[in-house]
Amino acid sequence: MSGASGPLTGVKVLEIAGVGPGPFCAMMLSDMGADVIRIERAGAPPPLIPIDPVKNLLHRGRRIVTLNLKDSENVKTLLALVEMADVLLEGYRPGVMERLGLGPDVCLERNPALVYARMTGWGQTGPLSAYAGHDINYFAVSGSLWMCGRADERPLPNLNMVADMGGGGMMMAYGIACGLLEARASGMGQVIDSSMTEGTALLGIMMHGYRAMDRWVDERGANLLDGGAHFYEVYETSDNGFMAVGAIEPQFYADLLRGLGLNAADLPKQNDRTQWPAMRERFAEIFKSRTRAEWESIFADLDACATPVLTPDEAIAHPHSMARGSFGKIAGVPQPMPAPRFSRTPGAVQAPPTDVETDVAQILRDWQEGPIAGTSQ
Repeated sequence: MSGASGPLTGVKVLEIAGVGPGPFCAMMLSDMGADVIRIERAGAPPPLIPIDPVKNLLHRGRRIVTLNLKDSENVKTLLALVEMADVLLEGYRPGVMERLGLGPDVCLERNPALVYARMTGWGQTGPLSAYAGHDINYFAVSGSLWMCGRADERPLPNLNMVADMGGGGMMMAYGIACGLLEARASGMGQVIDSSMTEGTALLGIMMHGYRAMDRWVDERGANLLDGGAHFYEVYETSDNGFMAVGAIEPQFYADLLRGLGLNAADLPKQNDRTQWPAMRERFAEIFKSRTRAEWESIFADLDACATPVLTPDEAIAHPHSMARGSFGKIAGVPQPMPAPRFSRTPGAVQAPPTDVETDVAQILRDWQEGPIAGTSQ
């Protein structure tokens, strides 16, 4: 794809179409310059909820080819692409790719340096491996969902950003980057078995350490980072806005008290857990006495780790986001820009999402010729 830039420029990726974490992983690779070809399966059922393909931001930055993977000639075509690819990314249940004649043994025989990346909810093995699931299920079984929520309430899901995107897509992108680095050193590829459940468990490793140190109790809303502490909480303002407070360190807590008009000498010690509920009520009453804009103004010159809770539109228009170009418009659609940032080989959105297919013969010609014309090395 022309116009590619980023540290992965020249890397060729085959994405076997899926939903959620797989496309997110492929998008991340494309944002960093990889030439990603999304292989749609002919005859695949439509999504339960109709999706506008040109606004499906997870699909930005790649070309599309539709193949009937139950047709032997189409399988041969895909294997021809496999021979030239650096990465194959798939997110089917264990055994599906093997039944299609596209399992890792077949692909690695064609291309011994291939990084064959497999992402599932439960992993390729184990008693749950054949079962269906979604973000909330993997989050639950990882042990991390238990820790999220208010005191005396049920565990609270966190959209699908934890298991799907964090433990799934981002963990797979990390695995692929590691696999590519090793393959370039050894000349040999390998299979990556990425489980969203395991990735989500790993995201919670700090809490496991806290539990081992007796700094975390298995009771929601009673700990430092789960809303138990009055200095790590979200408070409502008088105009139905919200302020997020994360004043953990003593110097930030001191500035927080200063902004709230409180004297530390008149208050319990910051880490006296017995006083956290009462202090949380007191903070809530104070925050409720002013508008969000007033609190923003008060904390503007204080290092109190107190920030407004922004809506998506407000986040896009926030001066910090504007100054850094954290969001942009591609084909008229506002969206987050690639992250992280590289000083010499910056990533970029290669193209908006599309429903226009590319002739597979053109892709075969491009890949046979090496790096796509017009891209940097």
